[in-house]
Amino acid sequence: MISPEQFEKEIEIIIKNAIREDVGDGDHSSLACIPSEIKGKAKLLVKDRGVLAGIEFARRVFEYVDPDLKMNILMNDGDRIKKGDVAFYIEGTSQSILQAERLVLNAMQRMSAIATRTSEFVQKLEGTKTKILDTRKTTPGIRALEKWAVKIGGGENHRFALYDMIMLKDNHIDFAGGITKAIEKTKAYLKENDLDLKIIVEARDMEEIREILKSDGIYRILIDNFNYEETRKAVELIGGKCLTESSGGITLEKVREYAECGVDFVSSGALTHSVHNLDLSLKAV
Repeated sequence: MISPEQFEKEIEIIIKNAIREDVGDGDHSSLACIPSEIKGKAKLLVKDRGVLAGIEFARRVFEYVDPDLKMNILMNDGDRIKKGDVAFYIEGTSQSILQAERLVLNAMQRMSAIATRTSEFVQKLEGTKTKILDTRKTTPGIRALEKWAVKIGGGENHRFALYDMIMLKDNHIDFAGGITKAIEKTKAYLKENDLDLKIIVEARDMEEIREILKSDGIYRILIDNFNYEETRKAVELIGGKCLTESSGGITLEKVREYAECGVDFVSSGALTHSVHNLDLSLKAV
């Protein structure tokens, strides 16, 4: 996984680029009709039900736009929310509040949707050893926010990107000339470049699992697109020699049955790629 320092850098980049994109050379709507000295106050109004996410991100956005803005936080990341709740108040110059408004709302609506969906998966897994993982099926440019939201919802982050973990999937295996060759080449590469990265290998059938198990040093086997019976047999075959992960079209309706097959992890792109934003508004008071 990426370091906390790398993660913080990602957040800084997101904020800087989003403000550049949205504000440009100035919020001319506000500049045209609101004097710079005018102060205002607004509230983050919840108009939906779910899990709140993005409060800390909002704080950083407001601080970036105007360090003099004062934020009174009433609810925290991970809190259950319902229609009518007020998550925070923000106070300061009206121009600054309006500059930050859209970025805060866009981020919090999406993050809260992801946290809510993740929480639903976590609830389905209660009583099992299985943990829910996200994937790289994220919105380009804001992956850090979406993976942050998964954590807020109670899930776990898979690798952050291509650089922090080795994951040998079907195309890697086929291009490399087979599973064993792919693993051997990977180990040689890591040694030559003095890299300490965990290795995950995808298996498409039981024969590929048997071949993977012949190699030492595999962190996790990705049991991809297996049905329930095949997954149970795969877990039994692996027998604790490495960690196990089920993937491939795993929905909220299916996740419990995969967990009951005994896998350590289930990964689902549905945490991030198909959620609908929660309804939140920033209203002047």
